[in-house]
Amino acid sequence: MKLKGLALVLYAMAATHFLNAEMVFAMGSSSSPSAVEKAADPDFAMGKKQIDSKNWEGAISSFSKVVAKDPNNADAFNYLGYAERNAGNYSAAFEAYNKALSIDPNHKGANEYIGEAYLKTDNLAKAEEHLKKLDEICTFGCAEYTMLQRAIAKYRGANS
Repeated sequence: MKLKGLALVLYAMAATHFLNAEMVFAMGSSSSPSAVEKAADPDFAMGKKQIDSKNWEGAISSFSKVVAKDPNNADAFNYLGYAERNAGNYSAAFEAYNKALSIDPNHKGANEYIGEAYLKTDNLAKAEEHLKKLDEICTFGCAEYTMLQRAIAKYRGANS
């Protein structure tokens, strides 16, 4: 009986540790098997470099080229949305995230980032919808769920 209780405690500790893991950059990717192939595009690689250096306009330019060539690249639309959001272009960010989600509704990164964009535009209800979607996608938790959950908690704290 004691061993069973100890196993449950260890499982709970491991689960808590996993869910509380800090992520430096949780872009998330598509569940598409060809995501690696799509990322081989030189414009895609340049766009990621631009994001790493926080050159939002450069990233927007690069990922716009990628999606023009490959309109079914959910990862590129996610990155495009990320760059647009960070440039303050929320309308364009929502358009890109929604395109990514129309291609891959279970795209963890796009669900996280559109939720964060909704928080930036004071739409807590829509952010919570995407947190719920991530809860469905991430059976045992995932970094994208944890990051959006934290962003929502921070938003609530700042707006209470």
